[in-house]
Amino acid sequence: MPTPSEMVRAVESELLELQERLCREFEACDGSARFREDAWTRAEGGGGRTRVIEDGAVFGKGGVNFSHVTGASLPAAASARRPELAGRGFQALGVSVVMHPVNPYVPTSHANIRFFIAEKPGAEPVWWFGGGFDLTPVYPYDEDCMAWHRTARDLCAPFGDEVYPAHKAWCDEYFHLKHRGETRGIGGLFFDDLNEWGFERCFDYWKAVGHGYGDAYVPIVQRRKATPYGERQLDFQRYRRGRYVEFNLVYDRGTLFGLQSDGRTESILMSLPPIAHWRYDYRPEPGSPEAALADYLKPRDWLSGASADEP
Repeated sequence: MPTPSEMVRAVESELLELQERLCREFEACDGSARFREDAWTRAEGGGGRTRVIEDGAVFGKGGVNFSHVTGASLPAAASARRPELAGRGFQALGVSVVMHPVNPYVPTSHANIRFFIAEKPGAEPVWWFGGGFDLTPVYPYDEDCMAWHRTARDLCAPFGDEVYPAHKAWCDEYFHLKHRGETRGIGGLFFDDLNEWGFERCFDYWKAVGHGYGDAYVPIVQRRKATPYGERQLDFQRYRRGRYVEFNLVYDRGTLFGLQSDGRTESILMSLPPIAHWRYDYRPEPGSPEAALADYLKPRDWLSGASADEP
């Protein structure tokens, strides 16, 4: 078993490499815009490297952010599921990604992989991995949804047949807007508190999730980025982005952890879209492509075929 410092060094190296890889891939997809970087430090300890792309040909706004923060006491968002760790000193490392495309036919995507280690004198350190990725289409294509979930299944396969269904179900449950009665999108993978496999196996799975996100998302962007659209599609995209804002500000544990730990506000709220709007009691026209989205905002077995029509 590696020491805590060895764990942290290995995780940090992987996260920085993943950030570099994803930025290169997204810049190549966009073809014009480039990421700007802000390095920042946190008064209590640690810091990060925020990279944001804006006003591109493909991406209206996106971020690929690395952070490594330390503190004297775990924030409530990190210890809610493990109250016995409250009050321990901690290190938290992660890469968080949100990409908001210009074209309404290109889905928004999110990924996060993170590592925590909590320590106190006289006690064994406690570490765990978390993360996942999910897809939020406005005008879904079954081909894209099925490919997204096939990639998720395939990366899980070496770690056991039970992993994909368990982490897929966890994703559906986590990214659920209770006050709206709908999921945020078509799901993917989500896991937390992972340490029961031992460090090396957990680390390998965590790395596979990070790399699988780009492998799943980039081909979808390439397929859809040239699809023609107009004001109707943009208007619906901005309306649906309002749901994304609602989830991130009301439910998202990463947002809550960042704010509770006095993280960098600009980096934490980078996940919000550039333009969103809300309408009172909006209901799409029955039978329209906009109405069809509702059929996708509930858990579905995407590996056995899809039942909804494409737009």
